[in-house]
Amino acid sequence: MGVPPLEPSRERGRVGAGGTRQAPASVPTPRHRPGTLHPGAWWLWALALGTAATRTTNPLLLALLIAVSAYVVTTRRPHAPWSRSYGAFVKLALAVLLIRLLFTIVLGSPIPGTHTLVTLPEVPLPDWAQGIRLGGRVTAEGLTFALYDAMKLATLLICVGAANALANPSRLLKSLPGALYEMGVAVVVALTFAPNLIADVQRLRAARRLRGRPDKGVRGLLQVGLPVLEGALERSVALAAAMDARGYGRTAQVPAPVRRTTAALTLGGLLGVCAGTYGLLTAAGGTYGIPVLLAGVAAALAGLWLGGRRTVRTRYRPDRWGARAWLVTASGAAVAALMFLAAARDPAALRPGVVPLVAPSLPLWPAAAVLIGLLPAFITPAPHPVPVREPS
Repeated sequence: MGVPPLEPSRERGRVGAGGTRQAPASVPTPRHRPGTLHPGAWWLWALALGTAATRTTNPLLLALLIAVSAYVVTTRRPHAPWSRSYGAFVKLALAVLLIRLLFTIVLGSPIPGTHTLVTLPEVPLPDWAQGIRLGGRVTAEGLTFALYDAMKLATLLICVGAANALANPSRLLKSLPGALYEMGVAVVVALTFAPNLIADVQRLRAARRLRGRPDKGVRGLLQVGLPVLEGALERSVALAAAMDARGYGRTAQVPAPVRRTTAALTLGGLLGVCAGTYGLLTAAGGTYGIPVLLAGVAAALAGLWLGGRRTVRTRYRPDRWGARAWLVTASGAAVAALMFLAAARDPAALRPGVVPLVAPSLPLWPAAAVLIGLLPAFITPAPHPVPVREPS
């Protein structure tokens, strides 16, 4: 009696079409993605930096926040089409700065100033438009105040752009609770619109340059705009078909008492969060602010948990919230908390005045607190390199 041969499907792997050998059936698929960071950690980190930016108008600290976010994006941005949106947010921030300065030059500024830069011809306005002027004196104090105020909004936009460039929107959608799934799909589709639009414009402009056709100016914009619009419509139709095929909007049957309890908990929790936040921001509500806020958050979470029972869906290879995600979130939260503390202890350093006009100074320990936001650049996994195709 001879020894029976080994079964190919179990020991040597299955042989597929074309003679290619497949992996053995006994090899398990990993349940979690190894070496990846939870996308929610990137959003919490970026929103914490944006929150820190709202506590100061010091241009040096705001520039430091922008530099921190830019360094993290440069070192940890993956090679994907949606990660190219950071440059668009930077351009949008520059546009905000220019528009704010232009409004100050044309409409004037309420800040009194003695250093006149230029005097524009003033247009007389009727009596009902008192308080508004067109033209007149443009002072250095007014322009400086407008620059400080616009840099705060520009920094917030750049932080949101950093989150868009670092966090995978589809993976972020999978991490949402079941009750927020449908709303999350709408938000993710809206967030991916700008990166896909930018990728289409870059691809079409490169194709026109290769064909020797103009890609700039009004004519180039019109020639590129129509294919971009057509591609967006085709992508929308394909997305709608895919969502319909996957049962988007399908819900499970939930008893009426559970639905009413879910609505009451969610609505009451949101009202509690609003009341607690108002109490924290006012001096009179300092005693009840934190308890009401915590109770509102607990009620809202309970409502979301109950509401998730209506959504019939499963997660394939969910992202794990590991130690790196906690460290990334904690670094952003530390920057925001220390900036709040600095704004309470030394408001003059974080909000420099413009009358009299003096150069802003860089406060040392708030600047050191901002540098804590660089921690994700050293503890998170590096993006996978772009595969290089060998010449055939």
